[in-house]
Amino acid sequence: MGEMFVCFVFLCLLNYGDSGGLHLQGDYIISGWFPLHNSDSTLPPTPYLTDCTQGLTNKHGYHLVQAFRYAVDEINNGTQNKLLLPGVTLGYRTYDLCSLPASNLATLDLLAQQDDSSVVESRTVAVIGPDSSSYSFTPATALGAFLIPQISYEATNELLSNKILYPAFFRTIPSDKNQVSAMIQILVRFNWTWIALLASDNSYGLQGMQGLSQQASLYNLCIAYQAVIPAVTNKTKQYMQDMVKHILKSKVNTIVVFANKRRAAGFFPFVIDQNVTGKVWIGTEDWSVASTVSSIPGISTIGTVLGIAVQYTEFSGLDDFERLSVPRLQDTSLNSPINHSVPCMQNTNLYEIAIQGFSMSQYDVVSSFNVYKAVYAVAHALHNILHCDSGLCQKYKVQPWEVFHQLKQVRFSIRNTSFYFDKNGDPPTGYDIVTWVWTDGQWSFKVVGNYSPAPTELQLDASQIKWTGQVSPVTKVPESLCSPECPYGHRKLLTGQHKCCFDCMACPAATFLNKTGYTFCQACARDYWSEEESETCKKRAELYLPWGAPLTTALLIYLGVTLFLTLGTAVIFLFNLSTPIVKSAGGKTCLLMLASLTVASCSTLCHFSRPSQIGCLLKQPLFIISFTVCLACVTVRSFQVVCIFKWSSKLPRSYETWAKNRGPEMFIFITTVVEVFISLLRMLLDPPFPSRDYDFYNDSIILECSKTMSLGAFAELFFDNPVEPTNNTEQHNPSFSLLEAADTLIVSGLWLLGICVASGQNDRESLIVLATERAEHPVQLPCVNICHCAPLSWVPSYTLNNLENRFN
Repeated sequence: MGEMFVCFVFLCLLNYGDSGGLHLQGDYIISGWFPLHNSDSTLPPTPYLTDCTQGLTNKHGYHLVQAFRYAVDEINNGTQNKLLLPGVTLGYRTYDLCSLPASNLATLDLLAQQDDSSVVESRTVAVIGPDSSSYSFTPATALGAFLIPQISYEATNELLSNKILYPAFFRTIPSDKNQVSAMIQILVRFNWTWIALLASDNSYGLQGMQGLSQQASLYNLCIAYQAVIPAVTNKTKQYMQDMVKHILKSKVNTIVVFANKRRAAGFFPFVIDQNVTGKVWIGTEDWSVASTVSSIPGISTIGTVLGIAVQYTEFSGLDDFERLSVPRLQDTSLNSPINHSVPCMQNTNLYEIAIQGFSMSQYDVVSSFNVYKAVYAVAHALHNILHCDSGLCQKYKVQPWEVFHQLKQVRFSIRNTSFYFDKNGDPPTGYDIVTWVWTDGQWSFKVVGNYSPAPTELQLDASQIKWTGQVSPVTKVPESLCSPECPYGHRKLLTGQHKCCFDCMACPAATFLNKTGYTFCQACARDYWSEEESETCKKRAELYLPWGAPLTTALLIYLGVTLFLTLGTAVIFLFNLSTPIVKSAGGKTCLLMLASLTVASCSTLCHFSRPSQIGCLLKQPLFIISFTVCLACVTVRSFQVVCIFKWSSKLPRSYETWAKNRGPEMFIFITTVVEVFISLLRMLLDPPFPSRDYDFYNDSIILECSKTMSLGAFAELFFDNPVEPTNNTEQHNPSFSLLEAADTLIVSGLWLLGICVASGQNDRESLIVLATERAEHPVQLPCVNICHCAPLSWVPSYTLNNLENRFN
């Protein structure tokens, strides 16, 4: 390492000189790296470094050096805290990092001194700097190998948080990871989903571009165009012009420029030349508050600029220190010559810069405070190492790795600001959100919000931003969209490679969408329905016959009339039970038939209200068994007519034998038992239960009993068809013929009415369909009663009247 350093220094243009104010002896030395000059940043083919004083003076670097000196002076004098380092003093050795080779040379010089046994008393315990990420990678790698702590005040690249590659790197400025997150939060806050992304051609810009590109899709952001901003040369001018043309062609209204101030200052003149106006530009902390960009002629026309800036903290005292230090710097430069190890980086006369009277911008204040905090962090680490809590520090040799370990644990408050390093060596500092303000052609910026990384929170007052260009009539904010958001009830149909470009399609019936940004519609729950283009689902109506419904009342009245006719007929038969006509009609068999008709009529009550398990089990078997008894009675009477009128000549004693052996009773009993057995078997093997029919109507649910048309139900109905007389039986049994004709005609009419009304789409028509089904049973019963029993009950009175007329 020593030979390498000697080679580097030999190629440096040696220029001995006094360096007033840039070096201070002390018990513990801090190395400060600051850009006092700007030299050519291009890398030479050989490790060659010109004298930094030949470059342009950097006023920002001057303020950083003064903040460094100010912090050391405060600590040594105990101005802020007399108990911080009592009994010991801090010294410093500064380097002018005017270029990238200067950063590398400073690293080699520092490591050479650490390895030189002749300078044990002035070994460096920590490094403050450099000012950029690109200048920090090589030093962070080399110093990290020896655990020499390095605290940067302006290097923001996210890669530097990697503790495997850069274990000893710390910083007092937030990482670009937080800056990317802040930019994304701004884009999300204003719904700017269609953006262009530009980045400088260095690690700062490229790493920021990569981080934003990777996270954009997580927040539904689409990058319509992205490009890298190079240094302005004759070869890159056409490329820069084409870059602006592509931005205009992509029709984006928001452009994120993740670049340092040098590249941004070279890019914006091309924007101004092509008369780009009304756009929204989002800038990084490096250029958004830098006067090198805001001072470009005509830049006020480009549109609205929103920038990220490190949070501002009131930093009083530095102005006074700079003003009062000028006389002392003059005395130091004249009376304190110092031999430098690398003169071309250490021969700057700070007095010559100080007398130029550079003003201090807010950007200078923020960066100077970062330097100030870095010095105090080292001081607090030394405080813990030297056991200064007793009131007097125990002075002994301190190794850099000891400071490194203590820096990871320091936590202190300074200027009403709490400070510490997290596990990645980053501070908990957030950002201010600023906007450019132009007043009579004069530039300034205004803080309109802030961003906190832990927890992630963006506070932004949009009313404080003066927008230029076209704004939305609703939000009063410029829009940057490929396609406008779809209204509720519509889904997105992507039309290209970007998910931000789409057409809006209406959601079909039975689906809904009450959010924007979805490519599919959500299906309604089973108990809900919706029309097309719906944003919510409506609850389906439940269709059944409640007790209080008008149709229920009508059916109950009809049922009452049926029961009245049935019971009335039974009473007539009962009073005329001993008459020959009633006996010939069946006598007690007719009463059994009428009783079964009464029970069958009562089964209609199971059809009302919400279906229940008991109701579903009873309604069909109760009717079928009762009606089977009725039809069995009719069959017995029909068989009696056949035996008397047709078989009397062939089998004269058949009916007598049938009647004496209780054939009618046994037939009715066996028929009923078989029907009961079939019904019980069906209820055991395939029982009906309350069910909900979702398919008949889209907007309604029919509450009914299941399995009314199952195989078991058909078995019951099939057996409920007694053997009917053939040939000319109907001529001898007119009541049965009337029964069949009337029953078929009325029931068929009711079902035809139900089918016609089933196409209705409202609840009233739907209830008619249900009522039609419920009315089938009570309609059949009067048919049986009127067509079969009523004539029989009328025959006795008719016969008596005829006999009386004959005798009279």
